[in-house]
Amino acid sequence: MSHDAMRPATGPKIDFVDLRDIDPAMIITHMSDRRLRVHMPLLSGPWDRAAYDRFIMIKTRYWARDGLGHWAILCDGVYVGWGGFQKEGNDWDYGLVLKADCFGLGMAITRKALEFARADPRIPHVTFLLPPTRTRLGALKRIGAVFDGPVMHDGGQFLRYRLETGANDAPIFPGPAIG
Repeated sequence: MSHDAMRPATGPKIDFVDLRDIDPAMIITHMSDRRLRVHMPLLSGPWDRAAYDRFIMIKTRYWARDGLGHWAILCDGVYVGWGGFQKEGNDWDYGLVLKADCFGLGMAITRKALEFARADPRIPHVTFLLPPTRTRLGALKRIGAVFDGPVMHDGGQFLRYRLETGANDAPIFPGPAIG
């Protein structure tokens, strides 16, 4: 057996970068995918350059206001989606919008994002607002997120989960660090 075969796999290299560093056409194509609309009740209308410009303007304002927001997400240097933490009232909501062919990367990306949250003293807990179309919720339960009830947000119905991030020093996820 070769030395390389004996090395443990570390998973994909996940990086969080500024949304503005990504070619607008890539984000427009991503957000125009009809498969996303099923799980995004707030996504309406066409995703064109004007929609992209509004999106970037809004996300940039969150960064200016809160010092944190959504990132573009790269996996091994390739754009796979966007997500991060957005301040909603007293809560930091975690959102993740992956390209359809990258849905399988969700837990690796979430692992890295939650490690970031645990290290940031501003984030004592994270909320997850999921559309009712999301029925596979076992991963949230495995990481310790607790159902907090249905909520309306910007006119859309969501299922709200909450995860305490600052309660103890135990790692959120077992397994190797990513990135």
